[in-house]
Amino acid sequence: MENILTGISQDMQHMSESAFHGLCLIAGTSQQVAIRRETADVEELLTIKTKPINRLYDMNIILSGSRREGFRFKGSDVDIMVWRNELRVITDVAQSKYYDPSKAGVLLSDISKSPPGFTLLQLGIQPISIDIDLRPVFVKMNDSLYVSSNGFKSFISLFVKPFFHVINHGPCTASFKYGIGIDRAFCFVCDFWPPSASSWIERCQSWPNSEVVNDVIRGGCHFVAIGHPLGQHEDIEWRISFSKAEQKCVNAMNHCQFLTYGLLKLFLKEVINQQCEENEELLCSYHIKTAILWAVQQNTLTHWCPQNLLVGFWACFKLLLKWVYNGICPNFFIPQNNMFLSKIYGSAQEKLFLELHKLYEKGLSCLLQCQSIRSCIIDVLSNPRLSICTDESVIRWEGYIDEELFYASFISEMCPKVESRFVETLNALEQLIGLSLTQHQVVHLQKLTVACLQTISATILHKKCNAQFLNKQIYIATKLSGQMLKLAAKFGCVSDMLYIAMFYYKTCKFTKAVNVLKMTKASLARPYLMYNGHVDSVRYLEAVGGKSWSIKRKQAVACDITLDCTITYIDELKPVQQFAQQYGDPDYELEKLEISVFVMLHFLEFLCYKHSDITLSQDALKKLQFLVRYGKEPYVCDINRDIYLQILGICHLMAGPH
Repeated sequence: MENILTGISQDMQHMSESAFHGLCLIAGTSQQVAIRRETADVEELLTIKTKPINRLYDMNIILSGSRREGFRFKGSDVDIMVWRNELRVITDVAQSKYYDPSKAGVLLSDISKSPPGFTLLQLGIQPISIDIDLRPVFVKMNDSLYVSSNGFKSFISLFVKPFFHVINHGPCTASFKYGIGIDRAFCFVCDFWPPSASSWIERCQSWPNSEVVNDVIRGGCHFVAIGHPLGQHEDIEWRISFSKAEQKCVNAMNHCQFLTYGLLKLFLKEVINQQCEENEELLCSYHIKTAILWAVQQNTLTHWCPQNLLVGFWACFKLLLKWVYNGICPNFFIPQNNMFLSKIYGSAQEKLFLELHKLYEKGLSCLLQCQSIRSCIIDVLSNPRLSICTDESVIRWEGYIDEELFYASFISEMCPKVESRFVETLNALEQLIGLSLTQHQVVHLQKLTVACLQTISATILHKKCNAQFLNKQIYIATKLSGQMLKLAAKFGCVSDMLYIAMFYYKTCKFTKAVNVLKMTKASLARPYLMYNGHVDSVRYLEAVGGKSWSIKRKQAVACDITLDCTITYIDELKPVQQFAQQYGDPDYELEKLEISVFVMLHFLEFLCYKHSDITLSQDALKKLQFLVRYGKEPYVCDINRDIYLQILGICHLMAGPH
């Protein structure tokens, strides 16, 4: 088999095309990846326009890591970077002139006492004037004050402890939400490119291009709280993070290079690390990323395309093998920083090299050990004449692209719940609409706007109805809330009409609520409806194929109903929201509750008809009962069935004995 896999060039091309096809299904086509990146971009733009309101005071929160780069591998952690705008790092004292002392505290990066890639953060000449007391994290050394990385991590752990259970994981605080790992790197931001990384600029002769290089330099860097294990000041050192720069470099790759990167990540997880004990995993995804970045920049292949994808993979694997043999993994931005120095050496290095060399001796047949890509290799081996499609528009049909866009999740909490921020947020959304955005970003911005309008509407109504206000004030608030929901429905999907139905029910306009429910019910019964990614592809294409995303979303897309657990939408749902908070994930306090649109439809039908037609109300209750007890995905997810049973119980209590 090895001889077959290392055979003639045409066989290699055929296998590479098959791997390209399979990886497009696993990691996404170029358009799917573009959607993931561009929707994240527009959310970052929004955080620039408005400081996000969140439970960790006033911090900037951005997505980072593999999800920010465009991957959506199952089981992968979510990486988030968090920092305050009021604290900036400078690399030279002269740079302090760019900051107003009354608005920003300044820390000075001192690399003279640390190994390459690490630094000390010294209290600058400008006083730090912010609403958090950082004195516990400062340590004195040689008559100067420095921010201790260990002290900072301890401080952050205490800071976030009231909100979710965390453990320290490297420079991050790690927590879990519904089984998904969330790594938050609380860090400091620097607006300047570090001098220790100046050699990277000189290396960029062919890749990435000058536009990307300039963008990377303008983006500066970050400093994360972890010291070098072999440094003299490990407890107070900080690592220079190029997370944003790496993201921009990955974005500059062509799709074949990106898929090669994805294949390397899969190979690490499913092959290399499977041969190691969990506590003996020496190679990590960052080493893989470093290898692909070096390979692309050094023109390892003159042209990366589907026909030579496996050639690119093999070149990166050999580079990794060489690094392990030499015990040197040069950081992409600061090559003097050997990332193997404190981890891969001695007997561990020798053992790892032998394991990798065994894989190397197998040639590309080692990919048969990678479960994700195995079938792609076997298909070609068993049928050498098999025709492989590398046309991405054929590999993933139109509906998959639509699903990627319509169900793109928000990075962080963008919707304000503080009245003083309502106008600011809406103004920021309006400003973004005026920018030069891609079609993907326009659609996602509309989705963000809909979510914000719904949250603002519910917040206004919640506060006005739960406080002592004059009738005129309540009338104005109610009218404003209704107008916002109607505006949101114009840009929203089929299920967004149920927010209007809840509004009408809350304001005792039961006839109007019933009319909205009838229209929504008819729309949800369409045979081509896309709901949480489930759809009849033939009927969907027949009905809305080739039409604009606005029309598709308005006519053929439905989502779960998302409720903020701190807001009372209707009184009957309040016990359900409290139940979800009390019995949800024990490691993470639930803020959002997602309810099946079909469960919500029958629930609202029961409530509204109870005021006009008992027979129809009982009929809605029977449908709800059958759905909750026997419904399957996508209509009812098992993870939320307890929530739906609570809703059903409330209905039975209200219905009384019949």
